[in-house]
Amino acid sequence: MPMSRAELEARLTTAFPDSEIVLTDLAGDNDHWKARIVSPAFRGLPRVRQHQLVNKALADVLGGTLHALALETAAPAE
Repeated sequence: MPMSRAELEARLTTAFPDSEIVLTDLAGDNDHWKARIVSPAFRGLPRVRQHQLVNKALADVLGGTLHALALETAAPAE
């Protein structure tokens, strides 16, 4: 069963509180998502490390319930 927008958003919000999270269902099937996350947790980190943090937060569902996730991450502008 695919991951709903509400479930994905809740998991990301829990992992990255005080973040701006925008989700886009790329295929209209709740199975292929794009997440844009702007989080203070990413401040000073290279993009690869930012993506690793997101992947770690979703490790138990990536490749299963969450089939595909495209990431766009950034720290907030100062």
